[in-house]
Amino acid sequence: MYIGKYIHLVHRTEVDLAEALRQVSKAHSDEVDIEQICELLASWSEELAVKLEPVARRHKQESDNEPDRLTKTLMKETRTGSMALLRDLHDLYLIVSEVLVCCTILKQGGTALKDKELVLACEEIERQTTRQASWLMTRMKSAAPQTLIVAE
Repeated sequence: MYIGKYIHLVHRTEVDLAEALRQVSKAHSDEVDIEQICELLASWSEELAVKLEPVARRHKQESDNEPDRLTKTLMKETRTGSMALLRDLHDLYLIVSEVLVCCTILKQGGTALKDKELVLACEEIERQTTRQASWLMTRMKSAAPQTLIVAE
């Protein structure tokens, strides 16, 4: 059974997402909304990771470096400037998407196992992560016109 791998994948990616959000918050602290909202979204990811821990304890967690590989590739370092902000938000969106895909797969496994606690945890992760993705997309749409057509 590989369900432990996906539990670890979702858990680790949530932790990595929280770290990446905080990294972007600090790098773009001159943008008040970025600093405050990224901190809020990071706290959500941390809470979701904690909520997944009781489920993880019931299943054998199999760890690997998959979630770290994505985040470390995308978030090697944050950049400065408006184009940098757009690219950092884009990278965060990709990490959020990874959480959603992994959680959808994990929820299917939880449903097959009739593990109500796992399914409920996945549903909450999906709700909050969808909100994170929505904010990131809205913020990218807002930043894109100015960033792409106005010279710095």
